[in-house]
Amino acid sequence: MAENLTEAIRKLLDKAQGKVVDYAYIRNELQIDQSTPAWENVRKVMERLVVEKIVRPTGQRNGTYKVVTQVKPVSVFGKDRERKPPFRLYFPKDRDTEEEISPAEDIVIREGDIVTIGGVSNFGKTAIALNFCGENIDYGPILMGNEYTTRVEDTDEYEPTPRFLNRLDNMTWVNWTNGTGEDKFTLLPVSDDYAEHVKKDKINIIDWVNLDADKSYGISRLSEDVKAEHGGGITIIVLQKDEFSPRARGGQYTKDFTDCELLIDKYTDTESMITIGKVKEYTRPVMGRTFAFGIEKGVKIINYREIVKCPTCFGKKWKKQGNGSVPCDCMIGYR
Repeated sequence: MAENLTEAIRKLLDKAQGKVVDYAYIRNELQIDQSTPAWENVRKVMERLVVEKIVRPTGQRNGTYKVVTQVKPVSVFGKDRERKPPFRLYFPKDRDTEEEISPAEDIVIREGDIVTIGGVSNFGKTAIALNFCGENIDYGPILMGNEYTTRVEDTDEYEPTPRFLNRLDNMTWVNWTNGTGEDKFTLLPVSDDYAEHVKKDKINIIDWVNLDADKSYGISRLSEDVKAEHGGGITIIVLQKDEFSPRARGGQYTKDFTDCELLIDKYTDTESMITIGKVKEYTRPVMGRTFAFGIEKGVKIINYREIVKCPTCFGKKWKKQGNGSVPCDCMIGYR
């Protein structure tokens, strides 16, 4: 009888991998009568299954277990494996020179990667996102976010916002439609639950993710969920960034699943500064390099050039003096 109970519980848990179960769930699912020895034997069986790593106690309350997801070893060299080249993600271009913003040629992007763009308000994060969309238009990118669509009054329909349409019109170097006048990209009216809407094996651009101040850790979970859903695709996630902060909102959590991080700040009253943050794979060192650029008509990138940092403060705007720090004379660096 004990063997039959153990086998029945094993079969039940096999269908519940990854879920949390308790004694009540098991007894109810197996219709165990409280007057029978099996009622108490459930506890003994679960203790044995803990040793076998079929389940593990959650630590929340007695008799509650997480069912361990069972995995099989993956053979690496036991069969022929395709070595895929890097994914050719086209970076935005300086419209003065028609060259991709550097150091794009040194950043290696692969299928399944996430690119994050963290930017302060009104200094180009949407411009960079839309330029990524435009440069990669022949891939049929997916575009979603907070400010691209609006609901048509008294209907369940959505339409592009006037500002979004104006930005596309200003990007005269992009052919947004195919030969029959249909969109070469897909615009989705999505403002949350992004992982549920990303398209597998596509370039997905999310502009922008709004994080609650007390839930900054959510960006890590979102990025993990996106990676699980987009397959061999690429997802570009745009985040807000506080001025002078070294990270986008979400702090260290923004880096957990990011493969390429771009941070956008104010450079002057009329220009922006982009800093190359975390880069998982590169052909030569790029992290920490900074570039300045201007923006015309909200989307046109011009005068893109590298910033040579001040040798005193290295662009940190503060220099050591005595036991403390004082503002550096350069304040931000020089060309």
